Amino acid sequence: MMKHFTHISGAICAPKGFKASAVQVPIRKLKKDLALIYSETPATVAGVFTRNRAAAAPIEVCKAQLKRSTTCSAIIVNSGNANACTGEKGLQDAWAMVRKTAESLGVPESQVMVASTGVIGQPLPIESILAVIPRLALLLSENGASDVAEAIMTTDLAKKECAIEFELGGKLVRIGAVAKGSGMIAPNMATMLAFVTTDVAISQPLLQQALSMANQKSFNRISVDGDESTNDMAMVLANGRAGNAMIAENSSEYKQFQSALEYVLTELAKMIVRDGEGATKFVEITVCGARTEHDAEVMARTVANSSLVKTALHGEDANWGRILAALGYSRIDFLPEKVEIKFGDVPILNQNFEIVLDEAKAKAELSKHDVRVNINLNLGNASATFWTCDLSEKYVEINGSYRS
Repeated sequence: MMKHFTHISGAICAPKGFKASAVQVPIRKLKKDLALIYSETPATVAGVFTRNRAAAAPIEVCKAQLKRSTTCSAIIVNSGNANACTGEKGLQDAWAMVRKTAESLGVPESQVMVASTGVIGQPLPIESILAVIPRLALLLSENGASDVAEAIMTTDLAKKECAIEFELGGKLVRIGAVAKGSGMIAPNMATMLAFVTTDVAISQPLLQQALSMANQKSFNRISVDGDESTNDMAMVLANGRAGNAMIAENSSEYKQFQSALEYVLTELAKMIVRDGEGATKFVEITVCGARTEHDAEVMARTVANSSLVKTALHGEDANWGRILAALGYSRIDFLPEKVEIKFGDVPILNQNFEIVLDEAKAKAELSKHDVRVNINLNLGNASATFWTCDLSEKYVEINGSYRS
């Protein structure tokens, strides 16, 4: 897949017709914390959102906006405050951000989406936010993508940006993206925050379909701590400025676009895991030999979310019993005696519970920054890969003082 795509700079401003900006309000910390993404041409929009029943106000607003319009001109987003569990006032504040952004850009209110990330349960400093939105509009630039990546960070240590270009239907097209996420990572339908821009021409139903499929194989296959956020959101804007013919359903162009979108989202998903709070290892868990892909995905997810597995990996302890135990409570039917486990290419457990663990070789494999856990169920031909990280003392330190 990679050979068809060329990595380029510019992230969300790489596709034609997109600009961005960011400023400091400040909301919680002395950093850029309010950002704006703008399409010069109203763009087809698609989104996926958290399934958390305590979803934040911006989630409700965006869902309502998607029912009003299939196009979008701008996304206004803040960090530092999640505007979650804030009641009617939180909804009013989210809508106020929409209205002020629309007014500042001269676009209809139905063309603006809103997102937030940060501390749950605290009201936004809404007057301060509304006061600087006009300046955001004035600062819009084709060079503003990196500022947006910075502005949406909370406990993140690194910006998360990606952009590629490739030929589609005889035209050079681009996809750019930014994301944030470091803790409270166990996406269920979406990711922490991810915003994707592209200059391809595609209908809203096909864009939504492509996003949902790509999301399932990327953001929905990562975990840092097993906690689903109240604010998870991934949105794609496609403005058609590349000049390609409208992508048709089931066409080779659609398959190519969907593959490219999945690639970009997977790159961002891996960046999130690598930047996991307190993480010292990037862990790839592959379950193969399953009866169905669903079975493989659920079992890989269960192993990835196991605190005991993650602490063992942090301590470089080849405790394969914790892996087998996690498989057992996944509630997926399997035969434990058929399971084989490897760390990288180092065999740990063979079928019929034959222990072939070489402690020295296993320790060497687990001492690497990138660790691969390979689990073969020997029941079928389906497989799935999940990405996670270890669980360290630093994670506890970060989250024990998150609000301070």
